[in-house]
Amino acid sequence: MSARCGDKRRVKPVSESAVLSETPAETAYLTHAPAVPARLASSRGSPSPQGLSRICHFLLVPMAGRCGTHSALHVVTGDEFVCKVFNMSHYQEKMRTHGILPAHRNIAQIKDIILGDQKAYVFFDKDFGDMHTFVKSCRKLSEERASRLFHQVVSAVAHCHQASIVLGDLKLRKFVFSDEKRTHLRLESLEDAHILEGDSDSMSDKHGCPAYVSPEILSRSGSYSGRCADMWSLGVILYTLLVGRYPFHDPDPGVLFSKIRRGQYCLPESLSPGARCLLRSLLRRDPLERLTATEVLMHPWFRDAQEAGRMEQETNVADQTVPTFSPEPDELPFC
Repeated sequence: MSARCGDKRRVKPVSESAVLSETPAETAYLTHAPAVPARLASSRGSPSPQGLSRICHFLLVPMAGRCGTHSALHVVTGDEFVCKVFNMSHYQEKMRTHGILPAHRNIAQIKDIILGDQKAYVFFDKDFGDMHTFVKSCRKLSEERASRLFHQVVSAVAHCHQASIVLGDLKLRKFVFSDEKRTHLRLESLEDAHILEGDSDSMSDKHGCPAYVSPEILSRSGSYSGRCADMWSLGVILYTLLVGRYPFHDPDPGVLFSKIRRGQYCLPESLSPGARCLLRSLLRRDPLERLTATEVLMHPWFRDAQEAGRMEQETNVADQTVPTFSPEPDELPFC
């Protein structure tokens, strides 16, 4: 029997199922995702010459620089979303982490799922650009602004680590803005995350963005701590926010990896002592010497950076204030 877009089947909430269903009738559904309806589409989205396609009530336009991701417009309500498209054969595995991870304000939540003949369409709230593009346009951020954004980044990572999830390919592009003013961030991608089994976070996966990869991952053999590797990547993110470039960079991958293995980088004198302390606590060659995500959130740099920002704002306001004066009677200004 064919199914239309209006046909719905309820996806089980997290509490009802923590593993993928093995029931034949449910194998095409994400049974451990947030409780959103999964709808069936009897026909594929039809692309136009301009790249525009339609699935059910949504118009999809590919997003530049974000493979497999589309801007989505609901033609009835006018609501805007971000849509990620996956092959049906592995979309459940890609979305599995979303199903077992409790909701968090700095992590994207699934809003809708539509299943086509060969593709799965997963919808999230609209975003306002990614952090990589933002930092590239700004060159670098003030410590006050960087501290506000970085705190949200670390909060998302800490939430994942506490739920036994390692993010792996952690980088600026994985974080997008939730608001037009670009003050609120969320982790937009969990597809590359690893779900840990038991208490160990030992991993052997060697994939990742070269600029963010930790020294131990570059080792030719052996496993490494997934959480500790994430912390190194957080150090690279913070350095890039504050300095405007990666701590380790070279067009030759071999030279780049050699620099990362040595763990030698330069800290500009313009950085505050707190920022320098936090960076040194993250970009450490020995993984066990790095701070955990929970420890980073307690670092005094966040408080100090905010206080310094407030003091600077107060100084700027004072400099722009016209001083009051009491003129003598014969010095009264003309009306």
